[in-house]
Amino acid sequence: MAVVIRPTARPHHHVARDYAMNPMIVYWEMTQACGLACRHCRAEALPEPHPRELTHAESKHLLRQIAAFGDPLPHLILTGGDPLQRADLYDLIDDANGLGLSVSITPSATNNLTRQVIARLKEHGIQSLGLSLDGSNAARHEAVRGVPGCFDWTVRAAHRAAEFGMPIQVNTLVAQETADDLPAVYELLKTLKVMRWSLFFLIAVGRGKVLQAVSPARGEEILNWVYDRARGAPFAIKTTEAPSYRRIALSRMRGEGMPPDQIRRTSVYHGFGIRDGHGILFISNRGAIYPAGFLPLNVGNVRKDNVADVYRNAPVFRNLHDPNEFKGKCGRCEHRMICGGSRARAFAYTGDALESDPFCPYEPQA
Repeated sequence: MAVVIRPTARPHHHVARDYAMNPMIVYWEMTQACGLACRHCRAEALPEPHPRELTHAESKHLLRQIAAFGDPLPHLILTGGDPLQRADLYDLIDDANGLGLSVSITPSATNNLTRQVIARLKEHGIQSLGLSLDGSNAARHEAVRGVPGCFDWTVRAAHRAAEFGMPIQVNTLVAQETADDLPAVYELLKTLKVMRWSLFFLIAVGRGKVLQAVSPARGEEILNWVYDRARGAPFAIKTTEAPSYRRIALSRMRGEGMPPDQIRRTSVYHGFGIRDGHGILFISNRGAIYPAGFLPLNVGNVRKDNVADVYRNAPVFRNLHDPNEFKGKCGRCEHRMICGGSRARAFAYTGDALESDPFCPYEPQA
């Protein structure tokens, strides 16, 4: 399954970013091929590449299109499937770096992720590595990932990346099947050299439909627990597809008397406003342009469309850029500019990406 990581460096800080014009992150699903069989796989990954995945020449053209967004450039995350399955991976990484793009990667934790591979990724300028850990032990993790041994492979990869000083983001699924294990996963991560822990709140797409999402009330409990842990954790903690965490964090920071300038320096504040299709862009292995990997609205294809033009001007994206277009309580919520709800979850539950996020129990005050 494709996991989500955030950039470790922003080399274009000197230019303010308008998320309606330039995304913060572009995810490129390089291939559908993968050696795992994760129960919640968005990509519905397969053992072999899709015959219509982007060719080498088409891939190089895509990289040039991403670079054409201009300053500030987005951060490129290579995902899949397993991007290590692409024979031209290192050549494409070099091309991306040559265009000025910063690049991270989310390889699958298989026997292919050797010490030599991690060293090579580092040599080719990969900025950070994303790994998935969905349980605190082999039985819990492998019940989700579907392949015996992948827990040990993941932990081993984390240690190897640390040897080379490569920043690591660990991604953990939050669902009914994993929620009670989160404290134990947190304790395990404290024994590893982790840059960031990202908790991904389940979206029922792809194979993820076989798992159960946590209830809104349980979600609020978990998000408050995340806030408490984040204050003393040895690594950053963020959430994915749970933007209501921003509302909770902002409310608690204000309740603690934190001054506005200090709030603006927090990592949570730096994510304000980013959501599916606004700051986020996803390219499938066959070139389809989506607002996000978990929001399967095909808005164009890089084989015939200009990526920047689609992101900035396609009606689907223009609506996602403007939270005043959102419906229901998300559209009237006083937190819609910083949160906006999960557009992917709204689509998964209602078929309308502009509807309210059913995960959030908050009732707007405005």
